[in-house]
Amino acid sequence: MTEKTYDVLGIGNAIVDVLAKIEDEFLAEQNLVKGSMTLVDAATATDLYGKIGNAIEASGGSAANTMAGIASLGGRSAFTGKVRDDQLGEIFRHDIRASGVAFDSAAAVDGPSTARCMVMVTPDAQRTMATYLGAAVDLRPNDIDADLVAASEVTYLEGYLWDAPPAKDAFLRAARIAHEAGNKVSLTLSDSFCVDRHRESFLELVRDHVDLLFANEAEITSLYQVEVFDDALQAVRGHCQVVVLTRSEKGAVVLSGEEVHVVDAAKVDNVVDTTGAGDLFASGFLHGYTQGKGLYDCARIGAAAAAAIIAHFGARPEVSLQKQLADTMT
Repeated sequence: MTEKTYDVLGIGNAIVDVLAKIEDEFLAEQNLVKGSMTLVDAATATDLYGKIGNAIEASGGSAANTMAGIASLGGRSAFTGKVRDDQLGEIFRHDIRASGVAFDSAAAVDGPSTARCMVMVTPDAQRTMATYLGAAVDLRPNDIDADLVAASEVTYLEGYLWDAPPAKDAFLRAARIAHEAGNKVSLTLSDSFCVDRHRESFLELVRDHVDLLFANEAEITSLYQVEVFDDALQAVRGHCQVVVLTRSEKGAVVLSGEEVHVVDAAKVDNVVDTTGAGDLFASGFLHGYTQGKGLYDCARIGAAAAAAIIAHFGARPEVSLQKQLADTMT
């Protein structure tokens, strides 16, 4: 068996986040649905970038955020994703490596520019995203490093990347390599609109290839086309080894066989920005999981990590989560 160099390998969209504070009226003017993620073309991305005003640019992407959170918790994480050899590509590479995540994916020398996501945060801390996927969706099966997958205890797949057929093939190759090496495969459904676009293929992926599934309430009810969370809970039972369902301020529910764990949300005195809450919940859960913690404790660490991230602006930890959550992780 290959020695495990990494706890978790994330495979997803390599995106530079452009974070800006805006008013609700701006979303209406731009025909953006509050709280959603909308895919836009290069021209629309450029137009929005010019309109949002002062912004912070930082390495982002859902799975990349989760890997950064694991590194901040003291875990060993790596990331695979596609960037272009341009300025934003260099920003992504620098930021993710600086966060402690191994990133050695080769930059594309032609084709679309590096992906970017306009993250617009309204005064109520809700985030609305407009994403230009650019080079990120050019991830192909030959971009998957088989040795890296085999050397990672868990391979974590980002549902957002499922929009591109070559990326689907890359996911399936990574899942096959992981299972052949005796490792686990995890998937985050990412967004209810993403689930709407790919429901049948997501269901097949979950049933046939996924060991640990992450979803929020909207995503899991969309996947099984039900209105009530409890109905989705029953529908997903048994489809994979571990199912982790987050419910914002209602906490989370974890299913595994006959086990059901209900975990309260961690208290937050001041919610500043909900960007990255689900990503960091996954960080905490996966870190606990790869350290041999029980499922309840994994979810408790996840809740604490999510609470820490929404207490400030942006989706990456500002201070060491390992120190900040020391009491939670014992």
